Formats: sequence, C-alpha cells, structure tokens
Amino acid sequence: MDIVLIVIEILGTVAFAISGALVAIEKKMDLFGVAILGLVTATGGGILRDLILGQTPPRTFTDPVYAIVAIGTSLIIFIPGVRRIHGRAKKVRDVMLLIVDSLGLGTFAMVGMEFAVAAGYGKNIFLLIFVGVVTSVGGGIMRDMMAGNRPYVFVKHFYATAALLGCGAFVLVRLFAPEMVAMFVGAGVIFVLRILAAVFRWRLPSAHDPDEKPQKNQGES
Repeated sequence: MDIVLIVIEILGTVAFAISGALVAIEKKMDLFGVAILGLVTATGGGILRDLILGQTPPRTFTDPVYAIVAIGTSLIIFIPGVRRIHGRAKKVRDVMLLIVDSLGLGTFAMVGMEFAVAAGYGKNIFLLIFVGVVTSVGGGIMRDMMAGNRPYVFVKHFYATAALLGCGAFVLVRLFAPEMVAMFVGAGVIFVLRILAAVFRWRLPSAHDPDEKPQKNQGES
C-alpha cells in the first residue's frame, strides 16, 4: 500500500510540475521562474494538507524527494528542444496541459484523502473531502496567482467541482471496497469529468454579463 501510494504521489508531482512549468513558459518566465512555478504547483497543495492535519513541518521540507522531482521535471520541460516541441502547436500544448493537470488533480485529491485517513480522520467525511479538494487545487491556485491568472478553481469548467465529486466517489466506494480501489475510482472520476468538461465545455453558472463575451483563461482549451 505504501509503495503504491508513493508511486501515485510521484506521478501527481510530475503531472503538476509539468502543468506549472508549461504555464511559466507560456508567461515567458526565466529558468528560475519555471522551476519555482513547477515546484509550487506540485507541492503547494501538499503543504496546505499537512498544515490542516497538524503535521509540521510539512513533508515537502522533511522529505525533499518530491521537491527534487518537481524541480527536475520543470527543468526538463525548460530544455530548448522540449520547449520547441510543445511551442510549435498551441493546440497540442493545450491538450497536454489539460491531460497532465487532470492527472495531477485526480492523484493529489486521492493522496490527500489517504493522508487524512492515515492521520486518524477516516470517519470525518467533511474533513476527508475538504483535505482532498485542498490538496488537489491548492498548488494550482498558487500557480495561477503567481502567473497573474485568475485561478482555475474559480473560473475553469468543472475544476474544483470535479475534485469534489471524485472525493465523494472515494468516500462512497470506500464503504464497500478496499481503499486502493476507492482511490483509483475517485481519481478516475476526476480525470474523466475534467476531460469531458473540456470537450463539451461544461461550466457552472458564472456571474459574468450575459452580453459580454467570456474571456479565455490561460491554458484553457
């Protein structure tokens, strides 16, 4: 179980680091900016999770392997040859950003909930779901604020909502199946909802003027 959880967490770290690095490159940041945005995107949610659960200092600072993975991934994305590949076709870049961001959202939501369970809060449904959502969207909020964008969580189609529904699926499946099964189901629900929302442009009602043409958020497909 621990090994599987570590693998899932590393996959989420890589996915969110790529997401942060791509946004930084889109904003034409330098090497340091790309590394920091990738790092913050990949570890920000985990830091918030640990603070909520009372685990200080957060694991990012006591077990730097995830920070190293995030920075290393960001530096790879910054390599000129790699940048040229995703810089030639905006559509390809946007699809890649959508996929890795959705993967990170799903995996981090499940990791956050599993940490809450391990901390002894398995019966506190509200805390479980809250921690899962915060873990999954916290880094993305920091990324978007540092990049000068409106956070996806407030304007993106089915972003935090997908995380919320996936966390709810985890809670339900966990009642009659092993936690690992619940984690894969929850992450799958989040990923599928994010992709479907992008394809069919599902959105929650927003407060914009109906006569005003909605602006595209950075990286939106």
